[in-house]
Amino acid sequence: MAMDQLAAMATFIRAVDTGSLSAAARSLPSSLTVVSRQISALEQHFGTRLLVRTTRQLALTDEGRMLYERAKSILGEVKEIEEALAGSREPSGRLRVSAPTLMGRLLIAPLLGDFLRACPSLSVDLLLVDRNVNLIEEDIHLALRVGRIPDSQLVTRKLAEVQMIHCASPGYLARRGEPQSPSDLPQHDCLVFSDAPGAATWRFGRDARGGSRIRIAGRLWVNSLDALATAAENGAGIARVPSWQVERQLADGRLRRLLREHEPAPAPLHALYQPSRLGSAKIRAFIDFLVERWRGSDPLGR
Repeated sequence: MAMDQLAAMATFIRAVDTGSLSAAARSLPSSLTVVSRQISALEQHFGTRLLVRTTRQLALTDEGRMLYERAKSILGEVKEIEEALAGSREPSGRLRVSAPTLMGRLLIAPLLGDFLRACPSLSVDLLLVDRNVNLIEEDIHLALRVGRIPDSQLVTRKLAEVQMIHCASPGYLARRGEPQSPSDLPQHDCLVFSDAPGAATWRFGRDARGGSRIRIAGRLWVNSLDALATAAENGAGIARVPSWQVERQLADGRLRRLLREHEPAPAPLHALYQPSRLGSAKIRAFIDFLVERWRGSDPLGR
């Protein structure tokens, strides 16, 4: 890709972010004429209209939105390459991280103050979503993901392990009794966490190939682990949640851990990023920070 195309992409992104060509020109060491020519050249190069110019603001076409998202990722990768080739050791710029919602809120966000103080030239965007993000399309530098990672071209590094447990309130157990084996669960009120309503399958046993799988119809479906744990604490039924989420409730006796000898093997927590960012100082700094903070404490796998 020619350098003038990269420059034109940077101008295009600035125009979209500022809302007008004149605002982009004022924020760049450039003139309105040059900005207009660069965007026109992009439209000519790709053979499509990218922007709809109105009297008040700019609007992206569908093709323009795709280019905007991809161009941000391309320019970010170029920046990473420049830093790697220059041997930059000081993490700087903006780091965009995605993480599961509850993990990000309870385990990642409380550490960010220390991380930002340790890296004063770095800024962080933390995106909390309970889905697998597209690193390229959403311009994410680093994603934290729980579970087995399918074969892909992404670079992965294992950070920790997450232990899923089953728990219920003493009040519920007094009413309904305590399950002695996974096969007892269909007779109990089970609480299901999922992105979409419906039945779930819970796996039991430390051996990933062995063990058992139980179909759970679920009396309550929730797409929030916070809400699921609250419902279990208030006697709604048996929940399957990460151990670290309910550590305090277990210690206080508000929840009781069930079927401990049948629990599944811990699921790995990985950091994922694109191979082009392999030499990124800011990604390396964030991963090393998490590894150091979690070393020996096992906050996720108890």
